[in-house]
Formats: sequence, structure tokens, C-alpha cells
Amino acid sequence: MDDSQNLESVDVLTGAPPSRKFRVHLRYLRFLRTYPIFSVVILSTLVFAAVTASWIAPFPERYGQLRDRHAEPAIFGGEGGHLLGADSVGRDIYSRLLFGARVSLIIAVGTILIAGSFGTTLGLISGWYGGWIDEAIMRLVDAMNAIPVILVALVLAVAVGQSFWLLLGILSVGLWPGFARQVRAETLSLKERDYVDMAKVGGASTGRILYRHILPGLFSTVVVVSTNLVGTVILAEAGLSFLGVGVPPPTPSWGGMIADGRLYLTDAWWVSAFPGIAIGLTVTSLVFLGDWLRDHLDPRLRQLE
Repeated sequence: MDDSQNLESVDVLTGAPPSRKFRVHLRYLRFLRTYPIFSVVILSTLVFAAVTASWIAPFPERYGQLRDRHAEPAIFGGEGGHLLGADSVGRDIYSRLLFGARVSLIIAVGTILIAGSFGTTLGLISGWYGGWIDEAIMRLVDAMNAIPVILVALVLAVAVGQSFWLLLGILSVGLWPGFARQVRAETLSLKERDYVDMAKVGGASTGRILYRHILPGLFSTVVVVSTNLVGTVILAEAGLSFLGVGVPPPTPSWGGMIADGRLYLTDAWWVSAFPGIAIGLTVTSLVFLGDWLRDHLDPRLRQLE
């Protein structure tokens, strides 16, 4: 009998059965520990804000009143109707946070789709065929991992200018090796399974085996890798926008908002603080969700339970 069962059956201090209220609290705590409630709530709020920003934002995201310059947040007693304050040109921080969530979500989803599709395809080919094909793809992965993505982004931004599509392409190029390496490792394991050998004996073509037998087995791996890399994409986008090579202004982005307020931290700390909090909560939620998905979807970890 484990500790949780002991707590349900007897009070450790008095020796008497625990009260109904205590048992209810224990079930709540166990539920919160078992499921990523915190992560789901934060990420659901992010998606809701990104989708409905045009309707729920109280002010236009690109325009402001100079008379509202560095207006204090209304939640701390400030005037002017700016819930989270205003920036150096009077733009509403809350409204820009909502539209910045949309930008972060679009970039994260787009990057994961592009990098995931390309990396999964190369990892599948590498793990299935092996030999010189595997060697060539893995050396390409090593070469890509050695390239400083931020430095490349800085050079390209100077050469061709800031662009949403340039940012999306740079992040995709930087992240596909992570998919390729994980998918290759899982493919090497899956192709040795008995059902794959039976499909070969039955005369199934290579394409059918990959599509019907290997790809379904890669689903959990791709989901876990995608979830873990979404936080990396958001941090990378914020970092590049902070350096001035990310999303071109005046389109709001969380990293660009932090950069806008870095010169006013002593007088208007809220300009940088609230976007930083949004990034921290989002990335932390993604880390917790990724760990939970890995624990529940990885068959190797399930076998150890």
C-alpha cells in the first residue's frame, strides 16, 4: 500500500480516519499532480487571446496617444484606461500583448509544421535506408547544428531587411535537425519489429510499410518533440525581435515590446515586464506539458512503470 492510500485510510497524527474534507483536498492535489492543469489553462488562454485579439483588445495595437505616454497600469491605480499601462508612444500594453500572442502562435505553429515535416521526412529516410544515405543525412544534421542561427539571422536581416517570412525560414532551418535525429532513432527501433518483418514477407512495398507501419509509430515521438520545441521557437523569436531582426515593427511581438521598454526600466518598468511575464509563463507551461506528454507517450518510459 502506497503513502497516498495510507493517507486515505488513517490520519497520521491522530490515527483516526481522515475527514471527508481532507479526502476531497487530497483528490484535488492528486488530480493537479497527475494532469498538466496549469499548462493547459495558460496555453488555452494564449490561444484564445491570439484568436480573439481583434475583438477583445480595447485599443488599436499599432497606434497610441502621446498624451498617454508611459501611462501607469490601471491595475495599480493608473489613469487613462490602460489596464497594463502604455509604452513610450502611448500604445496600450494589454492590446499589444494580445496581438503579440497571435504573432508568437503563428510563428510557432508555422515553424513546427515546416521543420517537423522536413525533419521527420529526412529522419525517416535516414533510419529506414541506413548506409551512406544515413551517413550523409546525419552529417548534414551535424553541420546544421554547428551553424549559429542567431548570427545567420543578423547577417540576413542586414542584407535583405527584416521580414516575417525570413524569420520563419531561419527558425525552421535551425530546428529541423532536432526532429530528424529523434525520428531516425525511433525508426531504427521500429523497423526491427515483427509486424514490419511480416509486412515485408507479405510483399508490401517500401512506401506502404513506411506509411502504414512506421509513421503511426512515430506519432508520439513527433508530438513530444514538437511540444518541447514550441517553447524554443517562442524564445528564439523573442530574442531575435529584441535584437531588431525579428518581426518588423510596428507589428507587435513580445520580444520587440521588451526591447522597446529596456531604456525606461526605472520609470516605466511595465513596458518590458508584462511581455517578459507572458513569455515566461508560456515557455514554462510548454516545458511542463512536454514533460507530461513524454512520460505518457514514450513507450520506453511506460515500460519502466
